[in-house]
Amino acid sequence: MLKAASKKRSNIDIQSIQRIARESRSETLARLQASAEGLSTNKAKENRREYGKNEIITNTNASKWRLLWESVATPFTVVLLVLTLLTLFTSYILIPQGNSDSITIIVMVIMLIVSVLVNFIQKIKIARVTDQLLNRVSVTTNIRRDGHNVELPTDEVVIGDVINLSAGDMIPADMKLLTSKDLFCSSSYLDGDPEPAEKVANVIIKPSMSNDYLNYPNILYEGTTIVSGSGTGIVFAIGNHTVFGKEVQAISRKKVKTTLFDREMKQLAKILIVATAIIIPLLFVINGLTKGDWGESLIFALAAAVGLTPEVLPIIVNSNLTKGALEMSKSGAVVKQMNAIQNLGSTDVFCIDKTGTLTQNQVVLERHYDLDMQETPQILKFSYLNAYYQTGVKDLIDKAVIDAAGDELDVNEIQRDYNKIDEIPFDYTRKRMSVVVVDNDEHHGQHLLVTKGAAEGMLAISNKVELNGKVEDLTSEWKERILNQINELNDDGLRVLLVGYKLNPAPVGEFSAKDEHDLTIIGYLAYLDPPKETTKEALEDLKNDNVDVKIFTGDNEAVTRAIALQVGLNVDTVYDGKQIDEASPEELKEIVEKCDIFVHLTPELRVKIINALKTNGHTVGYMGDGNKDALAMKVADVTVTSNSSVDITKESADIIFEQKDLQLLEEMIMVGRKVFSNTMKYIKTFLVTNMGSIIAMAVSSLLLPFLPLLPLQVLILNLLFSLSCLVIPFDSVSENYVKKPQKWSIRMWPKFVLNFGPIPAIVDFIAMALMFYVICPYLVGSNYHHWVFISLFYSGIFVESLWTRVMIIHTLRDERFPFFKQHATPIVFLVTFGLAILGTMLPSSSIAPSLGLMQLPFSFWGVVLLLEVIYVLLTTLVKHLYLRKEKF
Repeated sequence: MLKAASKKRSNIDIQSIQRIARESRSETLARLQASAEGLSTNKAKENRREYGKNEIITNTNASKWRLLWESVATPFTVVLLVLTLLTLFTSYILIPQGNSDSITIIVMVIMLIVSVLVNFIQKIKIARVTDQLLNRVSVTTNIRRDGHNVELPTDEVVIGDVINLSAGDMIPADMKLLTSKDLFCSSSYLDGDPEPAEKVANVIIKPSMSNDYLNYPNILYEGTTIVSGSGTGIVFAIGNHTVFGKEVQAISRKKVKTTLFDREMKQLAKILIVATAIIIPLLFVINGLTKGDWGESLIFALAAAVGLTPEVLPIIVNSNLTKGALEMSKSGAVVKQMNAIQNLGSTDVFCIDKTGTLTQNQVVLERHYDLDMQETPQILKFSYLNAYYQTGVKDLIDKAVIDAAGDELDVNEIQRDYNKIDEIPFDYTRKRMSVVVVDNDEHHGQHLLVTKGAAEGMLAISNKVELNGKVEDLTSEWKERILNQINELNDDGLRVLLVGYKLNPAPVGEFSAKDEHDLTIIGYLAYLDPPKETTKEALEDLKNDNVDVKIFTGDNEAVTRAIALQVGLNVDTVYDGKQIDEASPEELKEIVEKCDIFVHLTPELRVKIINALKTNGHTVGYMGDGNKDALAMKVADVTVTSNSSVDITKESADIIFEQKDLQLLEEMIMVGRKVFSNTMKYIKTFLVTNMGSIIAMAVSSLLLPFLPLLPLQVLILNLLFSLSCLVIPFDSVSENYVKKPQKWSIRMWPKFVLNFGPIPAIVDFIAMALMFYVICPYLVGSNYHHWVFISLFYSGIFVESLWTRVMIIHTLRDERFPFFKQHATPIVFLVTFGLAILGTMLPSSSIAPSLGLMQLPFSFWGVVLLLEVIYVLLTTLVKHLYLRKEKF
């Protein structure tokens, strides 16, 4: 699909890419008038003036046309459009000329325009809010400028820039590799292939690969991700001139996950469309047979069907999401994917990475012990060589080593005495990394491989130990002693890595993980990352909010237990990665329910646990910030990271926090539940209203000698009701409602609607009986065929139906008794009651005759008040019975 799209992009010079891939490094540098040492600031400015900024320029007008099309193409708007066209056809083709109801057509067109226009405005607003929020997210790249490595925003990249690449980086522009070291790149955004591919700088492109430019091993394209390894590359294309630059950004930033909420909404749309298709012929036949006017019966059926179309539902959903995003932004959260807000409200399990979430993310090197548990400068010196000379992602552990060495050693002397030759980057399978240096001082010319890593892996590749300058074989007794000492440190809450070395390693070609063998273990690095002061309270709040927190970590069990105990977590059950890997699917489904702490996890095992939780019916959130979290973030229902995270997690995340904070997460979950709640309020109100209307319309059509209401009156009633519902996103939500994760299934609605839907129909029947048998005969006589009788009847039912719909909004918004135990916000009061009063004034207005209405006596207000009291009391009774077994 993307290959086909690429053929249409005239600004892509594939021949140029092929030429750059085939030519030598020096030829490429000469072509771009650049140096392997990077550009100067002045040259970068000159190139920016010549080639422009590194950004994708989109056609704003085209995007607005797209948003307009999306506003028209909703299922409910399409149904409304079809009904309008059918009414137009009926009015001007089927009905004899002169009897056409042009006002009815005008009202339907107004409803259609209002629906599309407001939805369109909401979509533009969402797009603007999203762009404004995304501007707060900083994605940077490491550039060689003026002989120094500097972090700059990706839009400042220019042609000729030399980019330093390490694990977790997003490629900011199209570039050719100058150097590479065990470099693996994921290009799933570009070609859909989930498997990372190795990229190599010094490679000759074979003639057979000439046309497969997407897979050139020495070319990296914008939007792809470095999975592991390191390297440097020189930029040859930016912005609109990158291969699939626009398509890559569209996929990586704008692609929306299909959520449970989205799927249920589609199901609801299908059901309502089917219901509309049934109601139209039903009302048409009933009224045609009983009234004899088939043309008017068809228009009435179409008008009634309009009431079954929740044309403002997309508007309410968008308004809710925009309001939620803005509320989140005030607390320091940037929403990238709007539908993630409702997913957040549905989340009942949140998986979090331990480091930096439970802990302060301020790692301190507490101890650097030899194998006799004594602090030794040699351990710190070797560790410094390993941390300082590696070019991958310098994590907090490396920074802690560099800081400690700066305080205790002469690091300038170490840098002078040792030069880097090569490195073997970290990966989550080996759980270690190595550098190779040459000793220019004491042992002139001697090569030294220094490795640090997790204990199990280090012991597996070592065969010697060194203590006080004496080297011995790594016996089983030594292994037991080392593991026991590590356990003692772990019990104190310290994370421990082993440090080892190898003299004069003999690589075949470049150094690789195959050279990590026959090491000599020399000591331990013990780190402390204390828990945050707010973590315990935040975890208690999440528990009270019925969110089950699962801890994921690559650390061992002892360290994790020590931290977990400090923050109040249950540590009775802990599973490690090996147990997860060996568990059958059925066993894993049980394990993920009873265990909240998982240790020694690889990225793949994190995905396995999340999928098991989803299989069990949970909505799963994930909070992470490193490369190890990227795979898990692709499968979780909603993902959160911080602005200080690596690029790949910021691109994968739905929501980005300015600070990684569990308390903020708990606040945002509450916002998500409020957004979800207000969306559900409209759906409940709409379904109950229309269930009542269908029952009332169908039954009264059989019993009354005239239509229950004129088509125009039905449309105006629906229009006023829809406008009233537009303020629901600004309503408050009860504390009881947001205390639990909010999920919905289409299966829950039939019982709810069958319980509450008949109540407004009962009130309508009482109103119709009063108007037909009491009020109309008393005021204008008993001739029900007279237009005065009919107009008065319509006026009473119109006003009563309007107020009943308003009462539905206020009664079903909460499980408690309306107006006394619970009440809406002032704006909801003002708009809903204001529109109801406006509708009540229509029978007394100058346009009443054209609407088929006439003035009602003032005393009718007492009747309306009595009917609405009956409605509220009946609904309260049904609520009481319903809540015995069901959630409201």
